[in-house]
Amino acid sequence: MAEKRNDSSMAHGKAGLPPGAPLFIGGRKTEEIRLSYMRYNANLYEEKESSTPEECANLCESSDVVWINVEGIHNSGTVEKIGELFNLHPLTIEDILNVMQRPKFEDFDSYLFIVLKMLGISDMTKGMETEKVSVILGENFVITFQEKPGDVFDTVRECIRERRGRVRELGADYLAYALIDAVVDSYFLILETIGDQIEQVEDQVILNQESDTISKIHRFKRAVLFMRRTVWPLREEIALLEKSGSDLIKEPTVLFFRNLYDHTIQVIDTVETYRDIISGMHDTYLSSVNNRMNEVMKILTILATIFIPLTFITGIYGMNFRYMPELCWKWGYFIALGFMLVIAIAMLVNFRKKKWI
Repeated sequence: MAEKRNDSSMAHGKAGLPPGAPLFIGGRKTEEIRLSYMRYNANLYEEKESSTPEECANLCESSDVVWINVEGIHNSGTVEKIGELFNLHPLTIEDILNVMQRPKFEDFDSYLFIVLKMLGISDMTKGMETEKVSVILGENFVITFQEKPGDVFDTVRECIRERRGRVRELGADYLAYALIDAVVDSYFLILETIGDQIEQVEDQVILNQESDTISKIHRFKRAVLFMRRTVWPLREEIALLEKSGSDLIKEPTVLFFRNLYDHTIQVIDTVETYRDIISGMHDTYLSSVNNRMNEVMKILTILATIFIPLTFITGIYGMNFRYMPELCWKWGYFIALGFMLVIAIAMLVNFRKKKWI
């Protein structure tokens, strides 16, 4: 189930403002915006946990690759200041400040603007967590804007710190690829979690049909639909990145984006497979419930059918007529009971032969 957000209630403040107006659209927050950076090349590495927009802008004047990470976008003044220092278009600032912005890609010649969705899931009952991430790719810098602390980029940071992989040898375009790839890889982990829980619910559907099974199926359905809405535009976004022809993306990195596109296709295929499985689970659950109900109704019908002739006999002898031939028989009561027992046994044998029971 996708995380419920009240951010749409803030969108009304945007009405009537000109395009590109720097207005934050999202939930109210009081935390300070935190800037950090990592600067590196093949032989140099520098990291700072707390910085200023001016310091980060000065770092980008060198030939080193600089990754600037901004945690928190609720202070539109700080984001606007970063935009001025890096010559970002007002429409880019507007999209960065809008937490409801869907995944997109735009080429502004001097930089590329990419919007992603980071997803997280710990407990299906609490829903899926979502966070928008904006990525700015420049000539020798990458800026990431996040809504709050915590992300899926720790593997990228470790590769930079420990000089693992290609990230220290290549430019900012490869860093942007590595960050997007980390987001896509997190989708696989989420799908694995959903897949494990789907298997557990499948067993419940087949074996015992617990009372909350149908609610679990609906939670899976909402979670998978939410992932589908997230990944489909991302596929288009990466395809545009691969075919953009921008000078900011070097030819060797294009191959990596092509591979990343294949990964998004795999995610979509898995999501579609889970959709089919969940739909099948839903139909199986309803069929199983109907079958159980039919079994109950069959037993009740058989019992009612057996008791119809017995009720008929007891009804006859329950009439209060004074002159009835059998009323004075000494063994009449036992004969009537035996006759009813024979009828019941005969009907059960007949039902058994017809394989009704």
